[in-house]
Amino acid sequence: MINTFYQDFTLGVLGGGQLGRMLIQSAIDFNIDVHILDPDEHAPCRYIATKFTQGSLTDFDTVYQFGKSCDVVTIEIENVNTEALQKLKAEGIRVFPEPEVIALIQDKRAQKQFYQKHQIPTADFVLTENREDLQQLQHMLPAVHKLGKEGYDGRGVQKIQTADDIEKGFDRPGLLEKMIDFEKEIAVIVARNIQGEIKTFPVVELVFHPEKNLVEYLFSPAQINPDIEQKAKHIAIEVIRKLDMTGLLAVEMFVTKTGDVLVNEVAPRTHNSGHQTIEGNVTSQFEQHLRAILDMPLGNTDIKVPAAMVNLLGEDGYTGMAKFAGLNKLLETEGVKIHLYGKKFTKPFRKMGHITVIGQDISQLKEKVQLVKETIKVIA
Repeated sequence: MINTFYQDFTLGVLGGGQLGRMLIQSAIDFNIDVHILDPDEHAPCRYIATKFTQGSLTDFDTVYQFGKSCDVVTIEIENVNTEALQKLKAEGIRVFPEPEVIALIQDKRAQKQFYQKHQIPTADFVLTENREDLQQLQHMLPAVHKLGKEGYDGRGVQKIQTADDIEKGFDRPGLLEKMIDFEKEIAVIVARNIQGEIKTFPVVELVFHPEKNLVEYLFSPAQINPDIEQKAKHIAIEVIRKLDMTGLLAVEMFVTKTGDVLVNEVAPRTHNSGHQTIEGNVTSQFEQHLRAILDMPLGNTDIKVPAAMVNLLGEDGYTGMAKFAGLNKLLETEGVKIHLYGKKFTKPFRKMGHITVIGQDISQLKEKVQLVKETIKVIA
C-alpha cells in the first residue's frame, strides 16, 4: 500500500484531538494526506490536517459520507458510529481497527465478558442494570462501579468502598468490579499489522492522579521483574490475537501483590500510555499505528533511552484562555521535551499537553518528573 502514498491516497481519522494531531505529525514523514472528522471547530487537528470536516462522530450519515472519500479509515477515539463503519467496510473501504472490535470495546460489559470467555485474566465482576442492583452486591465491596458505555479518561468510573457509597453508583447499565489490591499499574502497547505480524512495546509503569482517575505520569521502562514483564507482554499479544484486530492496542493492567497480572481495560488506538515513545523509542506509537493499518512492516520498539511522560493538565480552579506558567524554566532544563496540544481553552484537569523527560536511570527520571510537576502550570 505504501506505493500509493505518493499518488492519490487519503487516510481518514475519526477524531481531531491530540492523538490525531500527533498521528498527523508522524504521517507527514510518509507523505500521507490526512482527512479529519471532528465535531469541534477548534479541534487541535483543524489547522494541520490536509482536510478538516466539522461533524458528529456518532451520526451514521456524517461518518458514512466522510469515510466514502477515504482509502483507509481509522480512529483516535472510540465513541464513533460503528454501523457506518461496518457499511464502509462492506463497500470496500479499509477500516482499522475493525468496526466489530471498536463496537466491543465501546461497551465495558461486553469487553469484560470477552476476557472471561477467552480466559484472559481480569478482576472478578458482576453486570449491573441500575443503582439498585448494588444493594444486592454489598458482599463484593470494596469495588469499582463502571458505566457500560461512554466512560473515558476517568469519567464513568466510581469507587464504592462501603454501603454508604452506593448512592454514588450509576443508575444505568454497568458492571461492578472487585477492587484489586495491586502493587503497580502497568500498560503494554501492542501492534498487529494486516499480515498478522505482532510487536509489543516495553512495559510502562503508570501513576494515576489521586482525584481524577487518569494518568498523571509514567515511567518507561517499568520497574518490574522479567517474569512480570513477560506475563504482561504475553497477555497483550493474546488480547490482540483473540480480538483479531489490526492496528494499535493499549492494554492497561494491574500487577497484584501476589504477582498476578490482570487486564483492566484496553483502547484500540494510540494512547496516553505511549506518548513517551516519540522521544524514548526507536519507533513511536504513532508511526507504529500507521505501519500497522497501512500494510507496512512493524517498526523496532526498543527503548533508546529511559523516559518519563507527565500529563500537562489544566489547574483546578482555572477556566478560560490558557496560559502556560513556568514554560521558560522547563525549556532551560536538559532532557525535557514539551508537547502542547493546540487547545486554546483550559478547564480543570483538561489534557493540555504532555512533557517527556529523558534520563539515564529511574532516580534521575523521578527527580525531573518532580521538577516538571512543580514548575509548569496551566492557568487562565
